[in-house]
Amino acid sequence: MHYLSAENLTKAYGITPLFNNISFHISEGDKIALIARNGVGKSTLLRILAGKETADEGKLWIHKDVKVVLFEQEPLFIEHLSIADNIFQHDHPVLNAIRDYEAVNESGDTGRIVAAIEKMDELGAWDFDAKVKQILGKLNIHHLDQRMASLSGGQRKRVALARTLIDAGFEAQHVLLMMDEPTNHLDVEMIEWLEHYLGSENVTLLMVTHDRYFLDAVCEEIWEMERSDVYTYKGDYENYLEKKAARIENELSNIDKARNQYRRELEWMRKQPKARTTKSKSRIDAFYGIEDRAKTKVLDEQLQLNVKMNRLGGKVAELKKVYKSYGQQSILKGFDYTFSKGERVGVVGKNGVGKSTFLNILLGLEEADSGKINIGDTVVFGYYNQEGLQWKEDMRVIEYVKQFAETFPLEAAAL
Repeated sequence: MHYLSAENLTKAYGITPLFNNISFHISEGDKIALIARNGVGKSTLLRILAGKETADEGKLWIHKDVKVVLFEQEPLFIEHLSIADNIFQHDHPVLNAIRDYEAVNESGDTGRIVAAIEKMDELGAWDFDAKVKQILGKLNIHHLDQRMASLSGGQRKRVALARTLIDAGFEAQHVLLMMDEPTNHLDVEMIEWLEHYLGSENVTLLMVTHDRYFLDAVCEEIWEMERSDVYTYKGDYENYLEKKAARIENELSNIDKARNQYRRELEWMRKQPKARTTKSKSRIDAFYGIEDRAKTKVLDEQLQLNVKMNRLGGKVAELKKVYKSYGQQSILKGFDYTFSKGERVGVVGKNGVGKSTFLNILLGLEEADSGKINIGDTVVFGYYNQEGLQWKEDMRVIEYVKQFAETFPLEAAAL
C-alpha cells in the first residue's frame, strides 16, 4: 500500500532554504532513517509531513486510511494535567476505559474498580491495556497522577515517547510513525527494548537519529538530505558510507570533466562575434548549464572560527568525600574523584539514579550535602542540559552565541 508521496517540497526561513524541490515516496512496511547535517531541515520536514507546518511550495499526498503519528524533540504538554491525562489525550472509548481503569486501580475503591473492569470487558480493551502496561513499565513511567509540570526533562521525554507509541497502536490499522531522535534521554535497557519493540511491531517508520547502532537495528533504508537532494541507500549504515563515498567520487569526476569543458566553452564564448547564428545560440544556452555543473561544490567546507579562551591549568576538578541524597535515595556516598586535563569521562546509569544531579553539583548549580569540591581557577564549563538552550525570543542568533564565544570551530558531519 502506498502511504505518502511528496513532490518538489520546498521550505525556507528568510532567504535561506532548508530544502528545495525534494521528492520521495513511503510505502507500507518501510523503515527509513533520515540523516543529514544539523540545520538542513530534518525536523521541519517531519512536521510538514505530520501537518504541523506547511511547505512553501510542492505537493504532499497522504493516503486517506493512513494515520500519521509524530514524536518530536520538544513535545508539548498540558502542564497542569496529569501524566495519564496527557498520555490518553484522545477521546476514544478504549483509551478512556484504560485511563479510568489505571486511575482507579490504585485507589482501592472496590466499587469503582469493578465498574472499570466491566467497561474494559465490554470494549475488549485488555489486549491493548497489556501493551500500554508494557510501554509504561519499560519506560519507567509510574504514578500517572503526577502533574506534568513537576517532571524533569528526561521524564517528560519518556512520557512523550510513551504517548506516541500508545497513540500509534490503539486505533489505526495503517500507521506512519515518525520519530525525531527517539533515543535521547533513554538508558541502555530502554534503547534495547525500543529496538525490539519497533522491530516486532507492524509499523511503517520514518526516523531521525544520530545513533548509528539503533539505526542499524531498526531501519532497512537510509535517506540522506544533502544540497536539496534526497539520496536513498538500501541496507545498513556501513553500506551507506560505502555507497556515499562512491557517489561523491563519481560526482567529483563529473565535475572535473565539466570544469574542463567549461574552460573550453568560456574561451569560445569570449571569441564569438556579436551576431549569433541559431547554432551558436544553442551552444550558448548549453554553456550556462555546463557552468552550473562546473561550479558545483560537493564537499562541505569547514567553518574556521577562533575562540577567545584561557589556557587550561593542571587542576581541573577535585571531589572529596561528597555526599548527596534526596530523602531515602542516595545519589553520592563519599564520592572521591580527581578530573585530569584532557580526560574524557562518560557518566552512565539508569534513569533516576542522579546523573543530572551529579553534573549540577559539579557545576555548582546544586549543593552537596557534605564534602569538598575544588574547581581549577581557569576552568570554564560548557553545559548542555536536558531542557536545551534558554534564550530571549527577540535575541538574534549571533547575539546569543557571542555571550559565550566570539567564534569557534565547527565541523559538519552526516551523523
